[in-house]
This record gives sequence, structure tokens and C-alpha cells, in this order.
Amino acid sequence: MLYDLNIAWSPSTPAADLDRTLRFAKNLGYDVVALNHALTGAIPNAPSPIANPIPHLNPPASPSPSLPTLLRRVTITITDPATTNYRLLDFARAYNLLALRPTSEKAFAWACSGTTEPPALISLDLTSFLGFHIHHRTAMAAVHRGTRFEVCYGQAVAAGVDARQRANFIGNVLSLLRATKGRGIVVSSEARGALTLRAPADVVNLMAVWGLGPERGTEALGAGARAVVVNEGIKRRGFRGVVDIVRTAEEDEGAAEARREEAERGREGKAEGKKKQGQGQGQKRKNEGGGGAEGAAMSKRQAKKMKKDGVVAAGK
Repeated sequence: MLYDLNIAWSPSTPAADLDRTLRFAKNLGYDVVALNHALTGAIPNAPSPIANPIPHLNPPASPSPSLPTLLRRVTITITDPATTNYRLLDFARAYNLLALRPTSEKAFAWACSGTTEPPALISLDLTSFLGFHIHHRTAMAAVHRGTRFEVCYGQAVAAGVDARQRANFIGNVLSLLRATKGRGIVVSSEARGALTLRAPADVVNLMAVWGLGPERGTEALGAGARAVVVNEGIKRRGFRGVVDIVRTAEEDEGAAEARREEAERGREGKAEGKKKQGQGQGQKRKNEGGGGAEGAAMSKRQAKKMKKDGVVAAGK
């Protein structure tokens, strides 16, 4: 399965344009798509998740075979970590995916290792001058926590992007790949329309030109993105983010009765075995003592009498 975890969405997006973009993504081979709600500036007190972007579609599941499966995602632009940390848990519960977009070195270090709720993705604006270096230790701290770095190819191929922005994008991608050594990378489109989308093979070739090998590029569209979705799903459905109960097994009454009888026979056999083992150990101790009246323990009077008889016999 192929994933595109970043299709731009806003409350003002026309439903017809979004429907066209989703159908084109399905034709290109993407099976799962995440609608991205980007939040900039002041963060609202209460999250307002994507409710129903298309009238005939109810995310996160898509009933139409011509449309991909939809997920809800929010991307929060981080400028001051102190005012954002305590709100992350509410947004993580309201959306399927939580992504952070830091704009400074302090915010980037906090997003990598200082959040109470590790984000699913760290998505940087790679077309702008970051103003800080992406260090290997900081980046790998995020990867070890389960966070993935997102590279959005739409930032470089979309209409209206100038040469300077493309140069910044390529330089930042190389810096990110150098810091992570190609690990923990997820490739998305961040498409605002159908014309920005590219086929998976074209994306893999494009990433190979920018420094990510074909194997890593294919993984970034498939297995790596799927791991993000599965891990975030387990966090929300499972017990403490560890145990995920998919469904309970169903069995008929006859199978349940047979299972109970087998367990009862096992318990009876175990009790009988313990009883035989105890009898065998008692018999063994009896045999080791000499057996019968001869092996019985003698009293102190008998021992003293036998000792006296032995002394008398020796004197004679």
C-alpha cells in the first residue's frame, strides 16, 4: 500500500476540488491519504477536527472504491514551545495524525526530544532558510522516539515556486538526509491541487536525484508511512499504546464445551500424577530405611541394651 500523508485542506477548500484531487491520487496508486489541517499563529483552545470535507464521504473510512482511505491530520506551527506543550494531547486525541512544524532551533530541539506527546511527524518548511543546522544527535533522538521527518516534494514542484526556494529546498533536504542517514523519512506531497501530485515512481526518482536512494524512497512512501499510521492508531485504540485489541474470537457452544472438558481432564490428570508421585516418594523413603520391622527406628533402651550385650560378649 502507498501513502500520501499530506493533502492540504482548509475550511475554505471547495468540495469539488478536493474530490478531484482525491480521485486523482487514487488513480496514481495511493491507497491512504491524510487531509492536513495546518494551524499557524495563535493555537485555538479547543481543536476542531475535519468533520466531513466531502458531502458523500465520511472520514476516516472511504466507502467509495474510486477514493482512497482518508485520515485526519493536523500540523501545528511551533514558535514558542512553552505555550504549546500542554495542548498537544488534545489535538492528538482529535486527529489521526499529529505533526509539528518548528520555525527555530529551540522549537526544533523541543519537537525532537522535549514534547510530552511525541508527534507522528516533524514537517519543516524546506523552501525557506531554516536559520539553524540539523544535527545528527537531535534528529536521531526524534527517530528513536518514533517520530518521522516528512519531506514534501510539492514544496519544490508546485506552481509559483522560484529558483531560490528550490535551491533552499534541495539544500535543506540534503542536510536532513545527512543528519538522519536516510532513516526515519516519510515522503508526502503537500498538494493543494491535483496538478501537484506525482506518481509514486516519479517521486522515487525525484528523491533519488535529491539524495535518497530508491529503496529508501520506496520505503518512505510505503512501509515507513504505514508504520506512522499504525503506531498512531495503537496509541489511540490500544491500552497505554502497547496492547491493541483488534477483535475478540468467536466460538460456538460446542467448541467452548469441548475446551472446558479438555481443561477439566487436564486438571484431573495433573492431580492424579501428583498423588502417584507422592506415594512413590514415600515408598522410596521406606525402602531406604531397610523395610519392615528391621528398618524401623529402634528406641534408646534397645540401643543401650544391644551395646551392653556387645561389651559383655567382648569381655568373655
